[in-house]
Amino acid sequence: MLRALLRLAGLVCLAGAFAAAVVDGAQSIAASKLALTPLGSMLYRAFPERFAKLQPFVEREIHPFVWNPLLVDILLAPAFLVLAILGLFLFYLAKPPAPLIGHSNRPR
Repeated sequence: MLRALLRLAGLVCLAGAFAAAVVDGAQSIAASKLALTPLGSMLYRAFPERFAKLQPFVEREIHPFVWNPLLVDILLAPAFLVLAILGLFLFYLAKPPAPLIGHSNRPR
């Protein structure tokens, strides 16, 4: 069950990465230059109220180090790249275990 949920989440992330890549491609063609949408900009457009509360929450509840060097760099990265990496990582976590070598799979 957990494997199915991880695969579903990975598929949603990869679909989001594809959609973000299409939007970035259309914007790049319209502007005649490379235009990449940062993940932070995309999240701010999707959740404006909650995104404004993210920095104080992370700095207060987790640690200020997590916000400044880590999350800021991730939020400035292109959205399609972050979503694609996250989706592939979720698919990697959901893969079935490899069969053991040298053991019979036949029932006894």
